[in-house]
Amino acid sequence: IHKMPVTPTVDTLSFFVVYMSAHIEPRSVSAYLSGISNKLEPYFPEVRANRSSYLVKRTLAGCMKLHSKPVKRKLPLSRNHVLTAITSLTPSSTHDDILFVAMLCTGFAGLMRLGELAVPDDRNIRDYRKCSLRSSVIGIDGGYGLDLPYHKGDRFFEGNRIRILRRGTFKPAPVFERYVASRDNVSRMNPYLWITSKNTVPTRSWFMARLRQLEPDTQFAGQSMRAGGATAMAEDGSPPHLIQ
Repeated sequence: IHKMPVTPTVDTLSFFVVYMSAHIEPRSVSAYLSGISNKLEPYFPEVRANRSSYLVKRTLAGCMKLHSKPVKRKLPLSRNHVLTAITSLTPSSTHDDILFVAMLCTGFAGLMRLGELAVPDDRNIRDYRKCSLRSSVIGIDGGYGLDLPYHKGDRFFEGNRIRILRRGTFKPAPVFERYVASRDNVSRMNPYLWITSKNTVPTRSWFMARLRQLEPDTQFAGQSMRAGGATAMAEDGSPPHLIQ
């Protein structure tokens, strides 16, 4: 419709960047270019070289400066948030209350995302192969460990061994041990580590409803556990390579 040649030359790709950046986030335009290069390469072998050309790169960088919007991030949970959740537990607390606090402690101390602890609300995109298993839990000195089968950052599906240790006044192990005992009373047949009183893996909305009771501010969300845990480790003087 713009009467331009369909050949993905350096000029054509640069014009595409300028046009699209005026309508959508320039960071997305970069991903669009990669997809276009992948689809057109069988017909135009030079497309990847043109995509990586100096002109296209500088055009994209300029559009990001002109049109890009700041990335909005959720606030990190503080150590006080987690300690408040721990102290809220009483001898009569329900299984679901203990489950929430155990997930919160594990996500905070293990720098885990909510998607690594709970399943999506949409049943069509749930993948239970990502769920940690009860059989993977081990006890270690001053803490506990569990296996994370794989996650979105695990390119080779090797999984990770998560180790949760005591740090100062933050002692997650007693809460986790209490949860495991309660969990085994709910079901010893269910293979997954995190299960609700209904013997199902908790969903994102299940966790978020309880997080809102702890912290009503919507500036906090599931990723706040990972951000808060990383912040706490940095304050404790942990080396950057461990935080990453």
